[in-house]
Amino acid sequence: MTVKIFETPEVQDFLKAVAGFDQDGGSERAKQILHRLLSDLYRLIDDYDVTPEEFWTAVSQLNALGQGTQFGLLAPGLGFDHYLDMRMDAADAEAGRTGGTPRTIEGPLYVAGAPELQGSGRMDDGNDPDAEAMWLTGQVRDTDGHPVAGAKVEVWHADSKGGYSFFDPSQSEYNLRRTIITDAEGRYAVRSIIPSGYGCPPDSPTQQVLDLLGRHGQRPAHIHYFISAPGHQHLTTQINLAGDPYTYDDFAFATREELVVPGQRIEDAAEAEKRGFEGPFTEVVFDIELSKTDAPELQHRHKRPRAKEDEQDQASQQAAAAKV
Repeated sequence: MTVKIFETPEVQDFLKAVAGFDQDGGSERAKQILHRLLSDLYRLIDDYDVTPEEFWTAVSQLNALGQGTQFGLLAPGLGFDHYLDMRMDAADAEAGRTGGTPRTIEGPLYVAGAPELQGSGRMDDGNDPDAEAMWLTGQVRDTDGHPVAGAKVEVWHADSKGGYSFFDPSQSEYNLRRTIITDAEGRYAVRSIIPSGYGCPPDSPTQQVLDLLGRHGQRPAHIHYFISAPGHQHLTTQINLAGDPYTYDDFAFATREELVVPGQRIEDAAEAEKRGFEGPFTEVVFDIELSKTDAPELQHRHKRPRAKEDEQDQASQQAAAAKV
C-alpha cells in the first residue's frame, strides 16, 4: 500500500481528539505525552505500511507481557533503563556533579525491608548446597577519599540457580537481601554465595520479542546495590563478576567497565575459619565512592513501584507517629 494519510488534517485533528486536547479534565502533561506517542506510532504505521494482522499480533504480545508481569523484564532488554541512566549521567555532567562510582540500572527485583546489619553479617540462609561461598566487602568513601560512616548499603542478588527470593517461592524470605550500615571506617562485609547469571525463560513473551530482534536474554552474574548517606548523592549500581561469559554481552546493557569486579579464590584454611567458612571461598571487594550534594532530592532513590516498599513506608510513618 502506498497511501500516506498521517499528515492530512483529518488525522491530525483525530489525534488531538484521541489525546483529549478538546477536553477540560485530565492531566495536560499526560495529554502532551500521549499525543506525541500516538503521533509517532501512527506515523510508523504509515511509513512501514503496518498491516492489521501485524498490529493485532503486537497487541496480543503486549497482552501476554502484561499477563506475565514482564514489562519490567523487557524494559531493560529494550534499553530503556540504560537510556534513563545515560540521561542522568548527562544531567550530572551538566550540573558539574563529577566523580563517584558509576551508576547502572536497578532492575525489577528489589524488595524493600531487608534485615539490617551493623557493619557485617550473613546474607544467605545456608540452604543452597550447590553455591560457592563468597565474602563480599568494601569501603564507602566520598570523592575526597574520606570514609563515610553510617552509610546505608543495600545489597541483593540471585542464588546459584539465578533465582531471587520473594519472586522465587522456593527461597526463604529475604534470602540474599540485606541492608548493611557501614562502620566507623565506612566498611561493610557480608558472608554470602556467588550468584549465578540467568536468562529470560525461553518460552516467555519477553524472549519472544528478543527472538524477533535476533537477541539472547541472558544476564551475567551480578550483585545489586543501593547506597545512601546524608549529604551524598544516592547511588544505584551493580557489579558484574569478571569471567562470566555474558559479562560484556548483557541483554540488559548494565555492564560498565568500572563495575566489572574479579573474585579472589581463598583456599587457606586458617583464613576461611577466620571468616566463618568451613572450606574455600571467593572474596569479592567492591569499594564505593559517593559524590557530595546538599540537594535533598538527590540524596534519595527515585520513586517507582517496588515490592513491599509501600508497606515499609507505612511502617516508618507509624513508627515516627508513635514517637511524637
